[in-house]
Formats: sequence, C-alpha cells, structure tokens
Amino acid sequence: MEDSDSDLLVQYRNGSVQALEQLVERYRRPLFGFILNMSHAREEADDIFQEVWFRAIKSLDRYRDERFLSWLFRIARNLVIDRYRSRKPLVSLESENPEGVALEDVIPDQGRSAAALAADHDVARQVATAVATLPEEQKEVFLMRLEGELSFKEIAKIQHVSINTALARMHYALAKLRDMLK
Repeated sequence: MEDSDSDLLVQYRNGSVQALEQLVERYRRPLFGFILNMSHAREEADDIFQEVWFRAIKSLDRYRDERFLSWLFRIARNLVIDRYRSRKPLVSLESENPEGVALEDVIPDQGRSAAALAADHDVARQVATAVATLPEEQKEVFLMRLEGELSFKEIAKIQHVSINTALARMHYALAKLRDMLK
C-alpha cells in the first residue's frame, strides 16, 4: 500500500530523503504540466518547479494537513505570478531602431515550412494554443482542474475566490475553447 502524503512528510521530517523523492515523483506530472502551461518555456518551468519544492521544504512547518498538491499548486501559482510581474516589457515590433526604421520592416519573413503547416493540424497543438489565449484566471482554473485534478473548492481557495467564481471561470473557459476549436 502506498504511503499517504502525510506519512511521507512525517518520514521526511524524520530524515528520510526517499520520502521526499516519492512526493516529488508523485506530483511531478501534474505540477510540472501546470507550471509549463502557465510559463510557456521549458527552462523557466524547470526553474519554477525546483523553486516550488525548495519553498515547500523551507516552509513545511506552515503546512497544515490540506491536500498537499493544492498547496504545491498555490506555491507554483504565486511563483509564476511573481515571475510575470518582474519581467521587463518586451520590445514591440512597431518600435523603431536608432535609424528610425520599425523592427517589423527589418525582420525578414521566413514563410511557413511544410512541417510547420502540418503541425498546425495537430489537435494537441491546437488545444494548447487555444488554452494559451484564455484569460489568466480562466486558464489557471482550467489547468488546475485538468493537470492537477483539483476540486473546485481547492481551486477557489488557491485563487482566493468563491467556489461559484471558480466554477464560472471554468464554464467560460470551456465555452471559449469550444468556440475556438470548432
């Protein structure tokens, strides 16, 4: 029988590194999937994933027997938000270089390769693209539910909203995805 999260945390607090390894492996897929979909860059997602576990370990004394994955998602969400806020604005293609020429006029159009056009027809890519266009709150609810299989009660707690708001965000996300994927 598999140890519960609480049992593994007690074992880790008592010095078992293997207990922590089991927790990391147990939640690698849903947690990393959420982070990757929120950050859109594998290297950044790797960094955030490691930071989530670092912060979780550092603040284990504040963890109160809630669902462990929900707690990890809350840490991950906060880290993604912090990273997003700390980013410098990207340069606009309409901005001009020192010679007064817009960047969009300087960058050559490479055209689309046959492989890229074929990849556009891939359903998974279309869904990922559609999900990426959702408003942040709706995307978070959708990914927490899909990747983490969190309940709406847990999602509402993480987002600091009512359950009805979390449900409404999911409803709107699904409606938008249906429209985009028709």
